[in-house]
Parts: sequence; C-alpha cells; structure tokens
Amino acid sequence: MADPAAYRRRKPDPALEPRVTELSDSDSEGAPGVDLSQTKTRRTRSKIEDEDNRSPILVDILRVITFLFLASSGLSYLISGGETFFWGMKNPPSYLRASWWKSKISGPLYLTPAELALYDGTDESKPIYLAINGTIYDVSANRRTYGPGGSYHWFAGCDAARAYVTGCFAEDRTADMRGVEEMYLPIDDPAIDKHFTKEEFVALRKKEMEDALKKVHDGLEHWVKFFKNSKKYSFVGYVKRPKGWPGTEPRRKLCDDAAKNRKRREPPGKEAK
Repeated sequence: MADPAAYRRRKPDPALEPRVTELSDSDSEGAPGVDLSQTKTRRTRSKIEDEDNRSPILVDILRVITFLFLASSGLSYLISGGETFFWGMKNPPSYLRASWWKSKISGPLYLTPAELALYDGTDESKPIYLAINGTIYDVSANRRTYGPGGSYHWFAGCDAARAYVTGCFAEDRTADMRGVEEMYLPIDDPAIDKHFTKEEFVALRKKEMEDALKKVHDGLEHWVKFFKNSKKYSFVGYVKRPKGWPGTEPRRKLCDDAAKNRKRREPPGKEAK
C-alpha cells in the first residue's frame, strides 16, 4: 500500500519557478518580441496628457483675472457716472466712504447748529452736511454744488429750511419758519378792503391764511421729501435745538425778494366777472 505522505503536495521549488524581468527602455531596444513604436507612442501620449492637465489651470486663472478686471472697470464707470474706469473718483458715492458705514453702525448724529457749521465744505477732510427741517444729510457726493463756490453752498453747514421756501439764500439761512406765510398773503389796501362787510372780511382773511400756510407746508415738504428719498444723499442725524426754540430768537422779517411778490387783494366780485 502506498504511503499517503507521498501524495501530499510538495512546496514548489523557487529555483524552478519562471522569472519575469521588466525591461527598461534601453533593454527593450533590440529585445525580441517588443514593439518599439507602441512604447514610444505610450510615452508621447503620457507627456501630452500631463501638459494638457497643466494648461487648463493657467488658462482658467487668466480668464478669472480678465473677468474681474473688466467687471471692476465697468462697475467703476457706472458708479462714478462715467467719471473713471479705475475707481479714481474725486467725490465717491456715500456707500463707498467709511463715514457712511460708520454712521450706519453708530446710529444718527445729534449736532448743534455750531457743530453743523463745521461741515460746510471748507475743510476738505470732512464731509459736507446740510439740514432741512431739523434732519441732517450728507451731500458730499455733490461737493461741486454744495462746496465753496458752488451755487448751493448757502445750504451747507446749516439748516436753511426757510430759504428753501422764500428763495432768499443769503438772508434766510435758518430753520425758523415764522412769518414765511406772509409771502402768500395779499397786501391790505383800505381802498379795496372797504368793499367787504366785516363778516366777509374776517372769513376772507381766515381762508387766505389757511391757503398761505398750506403753500408754505407744501413748499417745504417738497424739499424734505427730495432729500429723504434721494439715493445720492444719505441720512446723518438731527439738529439739536435749545429749549424753547424758536421763541428764544427774534422773529425774522420777510426778505425783500419774497415780499416784493405779494399782490393786493382783489375787490369783491371781480373774480366772478
């Protein structure tokens, strides 16, 4: 009977195993069975793929840089109103100034008339403020108009609400509106007024006062809404007034330019003709 151990699988002898040797590029030349054209083709294809992988990255970077440059130039042109392509604005809009963002974070400013006067544009390092009916706005975006030498420099550094209605820029640089309604009231003339009965005259004067006050209100409200709704001028804060103002100041006389436009009252029945 055969020995079972004889049937056990013997461990192969490494010396008898076939060996596979990798050929280098130099060895492959002249080696039997090796296609040199295929080897070179694979090598060339690998180099091309490596170069292709690097090229798109450089191209993409150049595209991004070009896009950002063109976008920045176009945005600068739009925001500056055609002044510049490269953000070199003399009077940048409010949202591009640090003072605008500071006011948004810190809240409204409260300035006295004396403090407000420091922002009239004579100091170029400071913004230009004006106030109307107690509310302060930053008008630095239009420094050419509100700064020194500008046509509306009268309004800078103060609350000239009265001047917006009367048109007397130099004389009425104040927010005191007392007596402004007189510019819309007819001039009393005894020769004409005698044609009204006492009751008619009282009712007429009451109606004239109501109409005059409404015209003053509407005239001032127009400019209040103009600055409030402006996208060019930003809100800053409020003017601090002393207690009892404007009663603490003498009542102003109606300026000459506003007074000269007053007309005499029409006699009764004339309008009906």
